[in-house]
Amino acid sequence: MVLVRAIAAGDRAGWQVLYDGYHRFYERPDLPQDFFDAAFARLNGGDFHGVVAEDGGRLVGLAHYVFHPNLWRPEGVCYLQDLFTASDLRGKGVGRALIEAVYQAADAAGVPTVYWLTAEDNYAGRMLYDRVGRRTPFIRYMRPV
Repeated sequence: MVLVRAIAAGDRAGWQVLYDGYHRFYERPDLPQDFFDAAFARLNGGDFHGVVAEDGGRLVGLAHYVFHPNLWRPEGVCYLQDLFTASDLRGKGVGRALIEAVYQAADAAGVPTVYWLTAEDNYAGRMLYDRVGRRTPFIRYMRPV
């Protein structure tokens, strides 16, 4: 049985394995240790929030989210920034449980709108997202760097 709970200071090592896996999934180059140190610190004392999925004492999934203002929604919105499940547990409900935990956190904060992005070719993830969310017609652009 997978337990989903708020991230805690003692999750540091297991969280980093998962977060590194997340970045490798999206083919980001190797990230320095100080990147992980800063990200974990922000999850444990900043504006960002995190939940983890645990199975038999092992962390098997993570979700990071942040609340932010929105001119269209006076209550603000919740951006689910990162979602990752260990490869050996994909398709077993971990991702759904993590998304539902973020939904619950948003509801508790009085923020009903939760949104996220994914890669167009993330077909396995999109199969889940089509069941737990509604796809929007928007296309993302960003400033060239």
